[in-house]
Amino acid sequence: MDGNGRWAEGRGVPRSAGHRAGGRAVERVVTAAPAAGIRVLTLYAFSSDNWSRPMPEVATLMHLFAGYLRSERERAVANGVAIEVLGRRDRLSEALRREITATEAATAGGARLLLRLAVDYSARDALLGAAHLVAEETAPPDRARFADLVALATHGRPGTPPVDLLIRTGGEQRLSDFLLWECAYAELFFLDLMWPEFSPGVLDDVLARFRTRERRFGALPASASRGHLHLIRR
Repeated sequence: MDGNGRWAEGRGVPRSAGHRAGGRAVERVVTAAPAAGIRVLTLYAFSSDNWSRPMPEVATLMHLFAGYLRSERERAVANGVAIEVLGRRDRLSEALRREITATEAATAGGARLLLRLAVDYSARDALLGAAHLVAEETAPPDRARFADLVALATHGRPGTPPVDLLIRTGGEQRLSDFLLWECAYAELFFLDLMWPEFSPGVLDDVLARFRTRERRFGALPASASRGHLHLIRR
């Protein structure tokens, strides 16, 4: 979800207006995702490195995040959307942690879409955490077990799906510490448009292009699936 601030600056409005416009783009994509065949949608909302941004901007982002959880909780339940948050929580405010806990509990039964919001998230930190957990294993883990350890280090629960499709807006062409283990065989799309400009039509176009790609996973060609979509911001 990259480009909120630059979108605002290009229009001569405060960066906070760009973040609010980005929130509206989130609503559009979450609404469109199930009909497009997406079952898991991960949005990179705030990286661990984003703490280095000016504190007023960080405060705005945290305020918007808490507001999103409050305003979308009831609609998520009605639409079968389960919401879970990835990343550290010890650096978040107590009020925000309460909103996260309440939202995850209220939406846990959602079966149409799993919406994963990465907040204070770092893939490298998750891998380091998984490496520490390996020391507690009775035998060296295989890939499946290590994936569970990465998930445990990320959000305290096993079971993180691999990334099928990663979209980054804003014109940048890098992963920026996002789901590095899970992206081993992800199909990558880098778009020049800014996140507030992202629409269901753009999503449909990317998905159509995604389905034309041969996904071989090191073996013979296989048809592209329609499973897990991940959007990245930085």
